[in-house]
Amino acid sequence: MWDFFETVRHRHSIRKYQPDMLVELEKLHAILEMACAAPSAGDLQSYRVIVVRDPIERQSLVHVAHEQTFIAEAPICLVFCADPARSETAFGERGATLYALQDATIAAAYAQLAIVAAGMGSTWVGYFEEDQVRKVLGLEPGLIPIAMISVGYPAELPEPSSRRRLHEVVVWR
Repeated sequence: MWDFFETVRHRHSIRKYQPDMLVELEKLHAILEMACAAPSAGDLQSYRVIVVRDPIERQSLVHVAHEQTFIAEAPICLVFCADPARSETAFGERGATLYALQDATIAAAYAQLAIVAAGMGSTWVGYFEEDQVRKVLGLEPGLIPIAMISVGYPAELPEPSSRRRLHEVVVWR
């Protein structure tokens, strides 16, 4: 198993998956456990994770995500949804409008790192039609789709993408 720094360095957006390799249930469970271990405001975990295994549903998600076909090609798509009502109970409007979104985002980021640590790849998808995702998945009212993450075994390892240099991002005071 890689250490944390190696895991982060090996995280790349994977858009081609091995078609014959399914995600083992044990690994998927471990990934979901790591997502649920993510910090959240008030430890409320104001989010829901929908595990989409059905090929027809994944194909429907392709259409509502502007034809990003790799969503259907990956054997799993995790859809992270904010649950504003859960956070609002403890934190009022700020909980509903910010903390629930942060909770879902942090959980999704932890899942992506766990996917790499489990020897697989993923791509974060944020470009989708929110209302259409709700319809495809039959989400309960109030849940807000935040991110979709395709999950599977990579069929290719892309070159690392360029990153801004540290001095362009960090301000020291």
